Amino acid sequence: MLPVLDQITPLIITNNEALNLRRTLDKLGWARRILVVDSGSTDDTIRILQSYSQVKVVHHAFSDFASQCNFGLAQITTPWVLSLDADYELSDALIAELQSLAPAKEVAGYRAKFIYRIHGRPLRGSLYPPRVVLYRGAHAVYQNEGHGHRVSVSGVILPLAGPIYHDDRKPLSHWFASQQRYARQEAEYLLSSDGGALSRIDRVRLAAWPAPLAVAIYALILKGCLLDGWPGWFYALQRVLAEAMLALEIIDRRLRRDR
Repeated sequence: MLPVLDQITPLIITNNEALNLRRTLDKLGWARRILVVDSGSTDDTIRILQSYSQVKVVHHAFSDFASQCNFGLAQITTPWVLSLDADYELSDALIAELQSLAPAKEVAGYRAKFIYRIHGRPLRGSLYPPRVVLYRGAHAVYQNEGHGHRVSVSGVILPLAGPIYHDDRKPLSHWFASQQRYARQEAEYLLSSDGGALSRIDRVRLAAWPAPLAVAIYALILKGCLLDGWPGWFYALQRVLAEAMLALEIIDRRLRRDR
């Protein structure tokens, strides 16, 4: 039987990721094939992808993240899929762990933790949660959730010890534009959801005003970003602004509804 590492196809979704891609791809030299689903990049993304011999690029118009990922899953024939954002970088410890994996039949996936980087500088902590990144493709389907998406995997999920680095180098102007779009999508999701089905965190966000205050305390104090210098402040302020934009979107919709 082939080692698990030889049964894994990395799956990456791209759109104008030239500033991030090389760090992600350089850590995937072990992969026999890398599938990239691109939705119309206009920067150097395609040129960079074409410089890696094991990369196969499939073009697919973007409707939402879950649809992109499910489309990508349908193109993969290996038993295992490693789902990565274009700004993820596998740690050496995680690569070594993948080389030694010997999953039992009931194991359907693995969850990884993340170390957040700001311009290459790692933070002590972040709000970025662990997520399922490695899974048996036949057991998986993606679903939209607010502005994001998550994979549902039927079977046992185990933790990986090695971390993944999250390091988005796109300009701040891109972040602002994305957050405005995410705030609209997240507000629509929260306001249309059954309150009882929401997580505790989402119920705080739905209340609008407490979330920006709570996230400032959580990021700076509880996660230790206050000790990370300017990168820590940069991250904490980003998270406060993201929650403030969502709070404004929720309040605006409520005021318009109640006129």
